[in-house]
Amino acid sequence: MNKEIEKAVGNNIRILRERKKVTQEILAAKLQVNGCDITRSAVAKIEVGQRHLYPDEIILIKQILGVTYDEIFDV
Repeated sequence: MNKEIEKAVGNNIRILRERKKVTQEILAAKLQVNGCDITRSAVAKIEVGQRHLYPDEIILIKQILGVTYDEIFDV
């Protein structure tokens, strides 16, 4: 994946998460409850484009934050 796209998508997730007043810790916990093996540190790395997103994580982030795919992938 293109590094600039990863950074943009990660930044979108951070912005969307903060708008919903959800911490990285809470997002990670909700992802874990739904079957994703992820830590708060991994969420932080996603948000700065240092870690790839897996399809199941994208689907769950969309559901947890109540956002659209367009909002996540708006680059």
